[in-house]
Amino acid sequence: MALLLDHQFAQLPNTNEVTTKEFLDSVSYLPPFFDCLGSKVFAPIKADINGNITKIRAVYDSDPAKYETLQKILEVEKGIYGSEWPKAGATLALMWLKRGLRFIQILLQSLADGERDENNPNLIRVNITKAYDQALKRYHGWIVQKVFKAALLAAPYRSDFLKALSKGQEVTEEDCLANIRQFLVNFTATVDAIYAMYTVMNAELDYTV
Repeated sequence: MALLLDHQFAQLPNTNEVTTKEFLDSVSYLPPFFDCLGSKVFAPIKADINGNITKIRAVYDSDPAKYETLQKILEVEKGIYGSEWPKAGATLALMWLKRGLRFIQILLQSLADGERDENNPNLIRVNITKAYDQALKRYHGWIVQKVFKAALLAAPYRSDFLKALSKGQEVTEEDCLANIRQFLVNFTATVDAIYAMYTVMNAELDYTV
């Protein structure tokens, strides 16, 4: 589980504000997660996440004090972009990034909860489908949805996926799932806080791509 545990997300303060630098430092290690899914069809999601991280980092680097938290990014950009906000800048990038992070979170939580296809217990299609349906599907047009269905057919075996997450190390499934649960604690809290922030600031958009 080195891929996840080596770069865990920080525990949030009582205010639930997400420190931009800590967030970017942790999230930048997540794109290789999609390599563990095996199929190159997941490459666009990986590229999208990488691109959005780059956009948010560029805004943060322009003035680290002004953009100390993700909340401050949204607040400052709302003033900068006016009527174009929230479909602009790092606000838009983070909106899409959080959806990719939710996909990862739901997939890992589904595995940790032991959800599986009883007829094909060593496949993770059930877990990936749940994550896609809840996190991304509503924002994708039918063409992108068809691409995902193709990716689903190429999804790796459960055992191969867990081994890939562990970077090939010999780890028992029980230990691997325990590591996933440990990673999910702060990761889920962070993703939930970002979603809540978008709701409170009325920054969520519902268009499809």
